[in-house]
Amino acid sequence: MVTARQKRSRAGVVLRCGAAACVLLIAGCGSGSDDKGDAKPSAGAHPAAATTAPVASAAHGLPAPAEAEDEVLKAYGAMWAERTKAYRAASAEGTDLELYLTPGAWAAVEADLDRMNKEGAQMRGDLRHDPEVTTLAVGERPPTATVRDCVDTSAWQTLDTTTGWRLPPPDGPSARHVATARLEHGERWTVTEYAEDRTRSC
Repeated sequence: MVTARQKRSRAGVVLRCGAAACVLLIAGCGSGSDDKGDAKPSAGAHPAAATTAPVASAAHGLPAPAEAEDEVLKAYGAMWAERTKAYRAASAEGTDLELYLTPGAWAAVEADLDRMNKEGAQMRGDLRHDPEVTTLAVGERPPTATVRDCVDTSAWQTLDTTTGWRLPPPDGPSARHVATARLEHGERWTVTEYAEDRTRSC
């Protein structure tokens, strides 16, 4: 026979156990919240897509990696469109080159244009490109990208402005050669470094 006192005692045990269970549940929720930073993405998730890209988008206003790649190629193409205008006139006047080049990269182009002016040279024809993004780090501060380009100079010639003659291309290097550009994202994607390797055909 269970007395009233025993009933109260059992109720107290149940109550205490219930309270303990609540504490454990709350602690478990807190633990899950604290460990978010250490949680690993599932096997099917791509780490860059799961973590890096959204953080970069929030911090820098960048789109997802695939869209960022398109933006990099657009910026690189726009830089070369303005650079082509400058080379055809041997002057950057009237171009928007400085929008797509950092001061260091701009100085290299400016030196090239100064040399062309002294030699009385301008460029004619078309310079063809086949660029691709080889690295894209949208999670860096600032975000960076590398572009590998295959530059085709077969229809790109130097004009001697003194005589009006088009000069033949130099012997040896291939008309199609490798170029590499590094870009950073600030207000927009801009080229920080550009180098051509005329010994590497593509």
